[in-house]
Amino acid sequence: MKKILLVTGGGRGIGAATAVLAAEQGWAVAVGYSRDEASAQAVANRIVDHGGQAMAVQADVGQPEQVLRMFEHIDQHWGPVSGLVNNAGVVDVAARLDEMDWARWRRMFDINVLGSFLCAREAVRRMSTRHGGSGGSIVNLSSAAARLGSPGQYVDYAAAKAAIDALTVGLAKEVGAEGIRVNAVRPGLIETEIHASGGQPDRVRQLVHQVPMQRGGQAQEVAQAVVWLLSDAASYTTMALLDVTGGR
Repeated sequence: MKKILLVTGGGRGIGAATAVLAAEQGWAVAVGYSRDEASAQAVANRIVDHGGQAMAVQADVGQPEQVLRMFEHIDQHWGPVSGLVNNAGVVDVAARLDEMDWARWRRMFDINVLGSFLCAREAVRRMSTRHGGSGGSIVNLSSAAARLGSPGQYVDYAAAKAAIDALTVGLAKEVGAEGIRVNAVRPGLIETEIHASGGQPDRVRQLVHQVPMQRGGQAQEVAQAVVWLLSDAASYTTMALLDVTGGR
């Protein structure tokens, strides 16, 4: 039976590394993207060029109708997903809470929280034995920020990721008897493009002194944890919040 995986935000960084590694482990990978079709297609092409199965699928996870269309597209071309990596997310420029506005918070929670909730709902409707599915695995991308709070930088992002932790714990308990495992990976300071999008391209270098291992992590190191949690090797692991932080 084909193992079908959706990786949201799969065109770069941790998502791209996860998509490529999962394909090497035998998954057919739908590489989700919001706007950057070229990057997502490049990841899909890389997988296909190495003998795997992949396609790029568009959806801004902050737009419900686009998410539904994305899942339907995968259904029509391959069948229902048996794996989901809720990786799509955004940060914003460093600021104190009293400097933030409503529009920032709305964007932060629409994409980072509600988008993950909606993707998880659609995955459960396809995976759950209660709905006629054959089980599956969901891995949510949280962040060390969920427990650190990110004061003076982005407490809104930290709060959004804390919501992802709560989703992981609650949903794991909810669907554990229906063949679905739900876990989260909480990366620390990882060398990816997301820092530049928040106006801090040198953020890892500036904060690396706080990391016991004295270096930033690589996207591939996070992907290893994500793909393990997806796999049968983690068959008795659910509700885990796995830190990949170098000890931070």
